[in-house]
Amino acid sequence: MSNEKLMNRWWVVFGAILIQLNLGAMYAWSVFTPYLKLGGKSDGVTEFGFTATQTQWIFSVCIVVFAAVMIFAGRWQDKIGPRKVAMAGGIVMGLGYILAKFFGASFLGQILCIGVIGGAGIGLAYVCPLAASVKWFPDKKGLITGLAVAGFGFGAMIWVKLGGAWGHLIDSYGVLNTFAIYGVIFTISILLGSIVLINPPEGYKPAGWTPPAANNSAPSGGENFTPSETFKTPQYWMLWVMYAFSATAGLLVIGNIKLFGISSLEANSFLGDASAVAGSAMVIFALMNGIGRITWGTISDKLGRPRSILLMTVLQGIMMIAIIWMGGTVASLYLVAGLIGFNFGGNFSLFPTATADFFGPKNLGANYALVFTAYGLSGVIGPILGGKVFDVTGSYLWAFIPAAILCFIAAAVSLAIKAPHHKEA
Repeated sequence: MSNEKLMNRWWVVFGAILIQLNLGAMYAWSVFTPYLKLGGKSDGVTEFGFTATQTQWIFSVCIVVFAAVMIFAGRWQDKIGPRKVAMAGGIVMGLGYILAKFFGASFLGQILCIGVIGGAGIGLAYVCPLAASVKWFPDKKGLITGLAVAGFGFGAMIWVKLGGAWGHLIDSYGVLNTFAIYGVIFTISILLGSIVLINPPEGYKPAGWTPPAANNSAPSGGENFTPSETFKTPQYWMLWVMYAFSATAGLLVIGNIKLFGISSLEANSFLGDASAVAGSAMVIFALMNGIGRITWGTISDKLGRPRSILLMTVLQGIMMIAIIWMGGTVASLYLVAGLIGFNFGGNFSLFPTATADFFGPKNLGANYALVFTAYGLSGVIGPILGGKVFDVTGSYLWAFIPAAILCFIAAAVSLAIKAPHHKEA
């Protein structure tokens, strides 16, 4: 089939971004936590009374289920194509949020509806735009992956603002009704984005592009590894460790930034509306998260994935130490939230493209799902670490310091990773 007869490949990017904008609602969770927390702000409809740790368990269960279901979704979409799997994800995610309107007054109800069902929907839909985009753009893997996942970061900003300062949905309708409104929007939007989500024909190459020759670090020169082969390589486990350690820092901040910002500003005798400032810090985090996905993807096309991961994790480790002293004033809180979000966003463009580099594009959906299980683990460690440390000590100090150490360990691992080859494996 000639390239002239193919669909314009940029439509796939459009569909990918639309889908990811909705999936990114997961990162807007902190907008709900002040209403859910014991002694927190009332939404005017329902009194929840959750502890800080419980609010993070809902978020963590969502991430764990997201990562677990993605293993199945990756294999499924490799077999039947991304469109049907992404559509299934949109329906399941939307259903979870709609059901939360009726069963979300309790902690267990939110765990089931938002955490399990909502997380399963995200897991089904998430890998499909990534796998399709990389196959259509082998010449711009880093940039296109960054664009495809940028919607996830920018989406968080939209859902935070709709629930809070822009739409005032939570104050106007309550937490549970806001869940239902979001669920309807998620379903419709993801179904629309899935329409253009198809794979190119086998062996597709963009006009005028020649695959690069193999080198000692990346890419792997076109070798395709099956999931079972990938799992047995040292490179898989090195990517897994780097991803888990790097993502822990960002997820710690995502899950706790609203409560951290409020407590830090109030401890510094801030006289304004600490909740509003912390909410703006969430938006800045989300905005820079999206920008970071595109920027780090572009950087990695020039520097290579291992060097980019090294730079990103070193900077993130520094920021996780800096946030301890920078949360007490408005300007410094905004600055550090933005920088952590920027670095965190890099995970979602660097690790999918590194997986494609090392293990080939053919089984990317299944292979990246295996790597992504690292994110599932970090989704428990990061948010729960923050919530538990705060419940026990009233401070986030001994959550941020371990997270910084993990980032520096990830940086050290990136110095040793080389591309695998079947003859060596």
